Amino acid sequence: MTDRNRKTGWFFAAPLVVVLIPFFIATIAVVLIASFLEHDGFGGMIASFTLENYADLLRSDLTWKLYLSMVKFSVLTWIGTLVIGFWVAYFLVFHVRNPLLSIGLFLLGTVPFWTSNIIRMISWIPLLGKEGLINSTLRATGVIDEPLEFLLFSDFAVVVAYVHQLTIFMIVPIFNSMARIDKRTIEAALDAGATRSEIMRWIVVPLSKSGIALGSIFVLSMVMGDFFVVKVMSGGGSASIVSALFEDIAVLQYPPAAANAVVLLIVVVVVISLILRTVDVRKEITR
Repeated sequence: MTDRNRKTGWFFAAPLVVVLIPFFIATIAVVLIASFLEHDGFGGMIASFTLENYADLLRSDLTWKLYLSMVKFSVLTWIGTLVIGFWVAYFLVFHVRNPLLSIGLFLLGTVPFWTSNIIRMISWIPLLGKEGLINSTLRATGVIDEPLEFLLFSDFAVVVAYVHQLTIFMIVPIFNSMARIDKRTIEAALDAGATRSEIMRWIVVPLSKSGIALGSIFVLSMVMGDFFVVKVMSGGGSASIVSALFEDIAVLQYPPAAANAVVLLIVVVVVISLILRTVDVRKEITR
């Protein structure tokens, strides 16, 4: 790379660097420093180095329970969004013959996601409640005698709300990856005697792995960083690690909250790193 090309590269990267330094790097540095400071219990921070914030956090049984709860919601949401997102993308790419119609149906499917997440989440309450549409229908048809209480204000309701909100973030990258698969490859495999399951296993899934990886990153990172859905849809019966962080901030315990945020950031980075080890996203995107 010549000096001129290097300077040109830095010139184009400069706006991103200008944004990242004050709003990302500096912010994380401040949180990291605060996590090692003592606090006076009244919202003040004492300029004295300590590891007690991390020790208290990792010694707490509540912390581990909250992380297990976060992992549970993340995995279940990831499975739900992956199953729905993969098959929706597969249908649009391989079963809708007209490319313009495929894109039109794809855009039409995104319309519900233009509304607020809060509105879409609350819309499940009339459906899942004891007197909601689902329970009323099941009782009217004689399927059940008593309302199904697990439908609302439960872990089930949390997962349903997450899947509803985040499936689009799985559909988009998978659709993009599948759309770049050469249809002649599928036709050649069929002519060679390959079955549909073999084509799915050896062609479609491998060539869609970049979209699956990107979609997984979007879904998992958003579930790990959320607490509002858990709070509302569980009726306060469940919590997340972000809920504990929010409570620390509410009572002005900034150093413990900062330590909690740093640990959560490390967990998210590790998860994303493990996903990226399965596929070179940059190479797949530029393919």
